[in-house]
Amino acid sequence: MLNLLITIIMAIVIGSIGHAIIGSSIAGGIIGSMITGFVGAWLGYILLGAWGPVIFGFAVVPAIIGAALFVFLLGLLSKIMRKPIT
Repeated sequence: MLNLLITIIMAIVIGSIGHAIIGSSIAGGIIGSMITGFVGAWLGYILLGAWGPVIFGFAVVPAIIGAALFVFLLGLLSKIMRKPIT
């Protein structure tokens, strides 16, 4: 149970760092940060592998880079969706 709690906290921290790097925010508050952290960790692992320090199953550097990339891509997608079709 403690491992699950620590994993969720790590995902929230990684998602928050990804938001801070891009300077954008995603709706959802702490839950949005947690989802961003999990998706970022997965995306970072797929693109960069597992290098750097690993804390509770998260390769920290690729996870932060993946989270920042995920926030950036979501920001682009939201700009495209808000653009009026002419």
